[in-house]
Amino acid sequence: MKKKKKGGFLENVWRYKALILMALPGFIWFIFFFYIPVLANVVAFKDFHYSPNGFIDALMTSKWVGFDNFKFLFSSSDAWLITRNTLLYNVVFLAFNLFFAIAFAIVMSELRNKRLVKVYHTMSLLPYFLSWVVISAFVYAFLSPDKGIVNQWLTSGGHEQINWYADPKYWPFIFVFLNVWKGLGYNSIIYYASVMGIDPTYYEAAMVDGASKWQQIKNVTIPQILPMMTVLLILNIGGIFRADFGMFYILPRNSGALYQVTSVLDTYIYNGLTATGDIGMTAAAGLYQSAVGAALLLLSNLVVRKIEPDSAIF
Repeated sequence: MKKKKKGGFLENVWRYKALILMALPGFIWFIFFFYIPVLANVVAFKDFHYSPNGFIDALMTSKWVGFDNFKFLFSSSDAWLITRNTLLYNVVFLAFNLFFAIAFAIVMSELRNKRLVKVYHTMSLLPYFLSWVVISAFVYAFLSPDKGIVNQWLTSGGHEQINWYADPKYWPFIFVFLNVWKGLGYNSIIYYASVMGIDPTYYEAAMVDGASKWQQIKNVTIPQILPMMTVLLILNIGGIFRADFGMFYILPRNSGALYQVTSVLDTYIYNGLTATGDIGMTAAAGLYQSAVGAALLLLSNLVVRKIEPDSAIF
């Protein structure tokens, strides 16, 4: 039997024109806001200066300096600090968000009152839609050095006040707590859907064998949602060098006393651009951030492909 020839390119375009038209707005958006700006990374290799004739002329006339911007970045004392803070914060965020999101999803799946489930899900989602500006105002109401609620509690109990915005040792814990609190509802949605999609016969078989609730979670629930956990973990690893600018800049009110624990790559790039106006150096920091994130994404996917081929993204 002769195999049917596949249609040509134009024929396939016409056949799937409805799907192509649906995808076209997103495709155009990616082209203009993701792929074309990638070409501007050449700024990281130039001593960039503004030109009255526009960006293209400034790009063409600026002197090529090669890796000098990167040398300046890594020779500064801040390079290790911002890299360490960005990496450690994101690793802790990944671990805590994963644990609490899965735990919350499992607890919600065990509730039999659907109305309560909706109420709890709605309440857990509300913080996700609050901006860090709003959250910063709430946090300041609690931690204000003179009129903060926490300091009033401390003084009423006979303890000394704490200047929260001048003492860096408390802020790593504050960042972790608020990051988990803000993203708990949103991060747990996919896990909740995955748990609810597990075949109930697995749990029935486990109960027949006398498995406790913890044994059911450990031997049925976790293995069933493991592929989803792996995929989401790989995607999050790709952004491990991208910190939440709003949280690290607005929440501590850009306090210089907290620089050692609040300075990350995103705030460093912003502060460097506003303070020095050196676009070449800040572009180098941004390119370094993106390159390391892409490398970690590829590496993590390669490791998963070796261990669990079905869970790899590509």
